[in-house]
Amino acid sequence: MNNITFRLKLSGIVLIMLCNTGIAQITERERPKEWDQLVPGARFIDRFLPMKGKVLSSDTWGSADVLPRYIDNGIEDRIWSYWGGNIQKGENGLYHLFVCGWLESSPKGHGEWPNSYIFNAVSDNPVGPFKARNMIGAGHNPEVFRLNDGRYVLYVINGRYVTDDLNGKWEYGKFDFDPRGRKIIEGLSNLSFASREDGSYIMVCRGGGIWISRDGLSTYRQITDKRVYPDVDGRFEDPVIWKDHIQYHLIVNDWYGRIAFYLRSRDGIKWVVDPGEAYIPGIARHEDGQSEEWFKYERIKMYQDKYGRAIQANFAVIDTLKYEDKPFDTHSSKNIAIPLNPGLLLTIPDNTPITHRTKTIRVRIEAEEGFNPQTDIDIESLRFGASEEVNYGRGCVPLKTENEGNALTVTFNGKGNGITEDEFAPKLIGKYKNGKMLYGYVRLPYINYVEPLLSACAPSFQQTDRGWNCEIEVENFGQVASQNASLKLERTINGKKMTVASGNIPALQPYEKTTVTLACKKGNEEIESAGITVAIHSGKKILSTLELKKEK
Repeated sequence: MNNITFRLKLSGIVLIMLCNTGIAQITERERPKEWDQLVPGARFIDRFLPMKGKVLSSDTWGSADVLPRYIDNGIEDRIWSYWGGNIQKGENGLYHLFVCGWLESSPKGHGEWPNSYIFNAVSDNPVGPFKARNMIGAGHNPEVFRLNDGRYVLYVINGRYVTDDLNGKWEYGKFDFDPRGRKIIEGLSNLSFASREDGSYIMVCRGGGIWISRDGLSTYRQITDKRVYPDVDGRFEDPVIWKDHIQYHLIVNDWYGRIAFYLRSRDGIKWVVDPGEAYIPGIARHEDGQSEEWFKYERIKMYQDKYGRAIQANFAVIDTLKYEDKPFDTHSSKNIAIPLNPGLLLTIPDNTPITHRTKTIRVRIEAEEGFNPQTDIDIESLRFGASEEVNYGRGCVPLKTENEGNALTVTFNGKGNGITEDEFAPKLIGKYKNGKMLYGYVRLPYINYVEPLLSACAPSFQQTDRGWNCEIEVENFGQVASQNASLKLERTINGKKMTVASGNIPALQPYEKTTVTLACKKGNEEIESAGITVAIHSGKKILSTLELKKEK
């Protein structure tokens, strides 16, 4: 079998990936040397906690690597092979796992997945065991979410189901998608959704394109023109997006490399990549150190608390290569649950912007059930600042503490905070007194986290007796009104951008749109042959761009 070497670039870090082109479905990846310097709490993988379960058994299917295991964790049986799915808590206090599955005895084995069915499986706790209560219909890779009006939407590949009762009848239908003149990145499958403050929904597709729907069920409209994933030549799938009280989060899996990446965002459109693994095989461990060595972890989904923090990850797992899972054999797949460290609840009580000149920074740590910040934290271990600093053990050191009710306020020396104008969620890393890792993100009180989001469609050209005109539709996908802005149509030749036309965009209310007509300095053919960029500006700040490359 041939080996192919790829040079991969991730946030300034070069990775070397050795890709085996055979059927092994494994890529050996050499980690960047810089990752060796990451401290506990830097990687997303550090947040995985020991699995929970009561029934540890070897009397079940599976290779020796996954035996014994908690057979009451997630969902499994000898009849069905289960895959994917996430959890919604019902109004009656029960937990509903919407999972897909196919008969383990199917002649195609794991290859039967395109003919899977969606089950509503129920448990009295989020870990399990879940038992299938009813079959909803055909579908694969489900994800369920709730609309502002109380209805539930259950996404499946190439469709969706809708109901107003988790235990009721689900109506099948299709989503509508409007790419707005953009190329759809790697098709529309394996979608994941997150609610915004106004009840609108942001969606990421398998290819890493970002889409927005005004209510979660109406037309999803594409915002980005390129994938938001790390700049890595991997085989990406299984994106999951969620939002908490601080920021947006996204994890995507390089399924050949069996390594996932973690990203964060202020608005769900522009993302930063955090270093280190989000997850890899080996995370399904027990309190006593024993682990369930599942061959692959896919279709990660998050169960969130009232703050939106991810407190549990659910995975589809399989004990062997997919093509080795045959009918009536000892191999199969299931859904498992792994608890997550949710992070601390943090606030910054002072409104003064933090810069490199800031002398001191106060951070308030809130108490929660089972956690007393005044007694449980190793204060000297704390480091605070930009992620780029604290992830490597740098950042601000604590100077003093002050008890405020049940909370604890820590005053840090501002030196080395690393916080720039682009920072939106500084990070705290440290240890509890028992030696275990703690972390948390915090909003900056002087930043607006809900802003206008102006986005242009692809331009259309019309020839007149005076030359060429261009019409460009611009819409505000933000949740607040925009101010007046400007628009430029540019062409790129030999790496240099030249302005072809420009105009003004009036203030727009949320989801309001306008059409801007521009008189072009060049002809349509000349513009399109060079490739064009539509750029929206507010003063010198670029708000968004749309790049349309020349068709080959």
